[in-house]
This record gives sequence, C-alpha cells and structure tokens, in this order.
Amino acid sequence: MKKKAGIERKKSLWGFIFTIPAIIFFAVFSFYPIINAFITSFYKKDLLSLSKPKFIGLGNYKYLLHSESFWDSVKATAIFTAGTFIPLVVVSLILAVFISSRKRFQKFFQMSYYSPALLSSVVAATIWLLMFDPRGLANQFLNFILNTSGRDYKWLTSSGMLRLSTIIVYFWKYIGYFTVIFVTGIASIPQSINEAARIDGANRWQVFTRITLPLIKPTTLLVSIMAMTQCLKTFSTQYLFTQSGAPLKPIDVITLNIYNTAIRDHQIGRASAMSIILFVIILTLTIVQFRVSKSEEVEY
Repeated sequence: MKKKAGIERKKSLWGFIFTIPAIIFFAVFSFYPIINAFITSFYKKDLLSLSKPKFIGLGNYKYLLHSESFWDSVKATAIFTAGTFIPLVVVSLILAVFISSRKRFQKFFQMSYYSPALLSSVVAATIWLLMFDPRGLANQFLNFILNTSGRDYKWLTSSGMLRLSTIIVYFWKYIGYFTVIFVTGIASIPQSINEAARIDGANRWQVFTRITLPLIKPTTLLVSIMAMTQCLKTFSTQYLFTQSGAPLKPIDVITLNIYNTAIRDHQIGRASAMSIILFVIILTLTIVQFRVSKSEEVEY
C-alpha cells in the first residue's frame, strides 16, 4: 500500500510539473493583463503621456455610466450577440443531428462545414466585404431570389443591413466549428440506447427529444458558453467593416469602443474600465448559464 501511495504521489508531482508551462502562460498572458487592467481602470492615464497617472477612483466607471457612446456600444453588442448566439447554437445542433444520421459522407460534411473556421477573422471579413459590395454576390443573390433587378440592398451602409452583415460573417465562420463539437457529443451516446428506444417503438423525434437532447446537455452547455463568449468578444469583423467605410454607430461593439478609446483617444484608464465591465458581463452570463443548466455528470 505504501509503495502504491508513493507511485501515486510521483504521478501527481509529475502531472503538476507538466502543467507549469501552461500555468506560466496563462499567468503572463491572461491573469496579469486582467489584474493590470483592473488597477489601471482606477486611474486617469493618457496612453502617450509620460506624466504619472492620476488616481481618480471610480471616476472612469462613473463616466461610462453616463456616456451615451458606451451605452450605444452595449446596445450594439447585445443586438449582435442575440442575433448570432441563438442561430449558432440551434442551427449547429440541427446540422450535427443531420450529419450524425448519415451513414455515408459524414467526414465530408464535417470538413465542408468546418473549413470556414480555419480562416482568420480578418480573412473571413474580407471575403464577405467583397460579397457585400454593391456589385457583389449578396446583391445578385437577393435580386435573383426576390425577382428584382439591379437593386442595391445597402449591406454596408444601412444600419439594419450592416448589423445583419456582421451577423452573417460570424455565423458563416463559426457554424461548422460548433457543429463538429455537437457531432462529437452525439457520437459519445451509446448506440444501444437508441436501438432500445427504436425497438420500444420510439420515432426519430422522440429519440431526439427524450434521449439525444438530455444526454448532450454538457455539450450544449459547452457550445452555449463558447458561442456567447465569442459573440461578446467580437472585434475583427466590425473593425474591418468600419475601416472600409461602413458607419461606426450600428456596429460599435464594446471591444471596438475599447480599441478606439485606448488607441484613438489615448484614454487607457477609461478603456481598461470598459474591459473590466465586459469581463464582468461575460463572467456573469457564464455563471447564469451554469445555474440554469444545472449540468450534472451524465450516466447511461
């Protein structure tokens, strides 16, 4: 018994040693920036100034609470997240069920849907910028579907269409990524359970609602948290669209406002305060999802 306990201690020690590089990486590139941003948010600091930062306490947070620009960013982020998050989770689940039900070409479908996720956000946004051009494929497609001729649907100038454009880009890029995660979750369900249900007379809908959905609850929670976090952190698409001439206000999400406040206006303390607020929003919504789901270990 003592020898066995010694071996277990050695395994634990080596396991901890192998995690040290990851701990150092997260400490340097994640934990330290968060702590530094939290401290900086209590100061009035000019990014390019050599003068000593001035401590103003909650001054930056009070300013943001009364800032129309900040609340416009909150609104833009909320619209984008609601318009992207729900379709991502629902459609990726539907596609995963479709792929899992196929006996042939499963790998082909997975690769086809996943391929856009391999592109960087900048490349994906650039591709869609060309498609949203007045002479691009987006207008041609809508003109064909709606039987119109030569109409410009103003994808990059109208507020509503501009918001829809950014949602489409994100949906196209990440739908395959979350589909593959759902496919993996569905594949982990033992086939014997589905076969037993069919023998008992259950149809496909009953198998999906009574067996598949409950058993992939942990996967659904994972996808929900990842999709929500990804939507709240959106930046590249909105930044590239505005740099290409699109109006800022409809898509001025919090991350883009943080960038402009820090880099354009040099107000690094105010930008840090916005970063902390965004961090708290993401953390709060994640905790809420955990509480609502009440995810437990699945037993077959």
